Amino acid sequence: MSSKIYVGNLPYSVTDSSLKSNFAEFGSVSSAKVMMDRETGNSKGFGFVEMASAEFAQAAITALHGMSVDGRSIVVSLARPREEGRGSGGYGAVDHSSAKRSDIGYGTGGYGGGRY
Repeated sequence: MSSKIYVGNLPYSVTDSSLKSNFAEFGSVSSAKVMMDRETGNSKGFGFVEMASAEFAQAAITALHGMSVDGRSIVVSLARPREEGRGSGGYGAVDHSSAKRSDIGYGTGGYGGGRY
């Protein structure tokens, strides 16, 4: 069992250190990170906590899932592994070019670039 925990629906006031201290009650915390928006620097409302063992992680999930923090019911669960092949911009490994479709291309449909 993994020891990485997803924590969602966090109040925007939660910081890395406060997240770490809340989970430390259930065992040793390896890391705690609240995800921040790159442009604004504000919290995205979720984060990840890595516990030293799977037993500590399960104890924290059981105790904290659904708990109210500043009026928000937080979601605490095991973190899912990251999807492979994801690049920047939200596109996967699939080629999104129009080169494979003969009905789409420049000069075949005016301003929109293709016929449909």
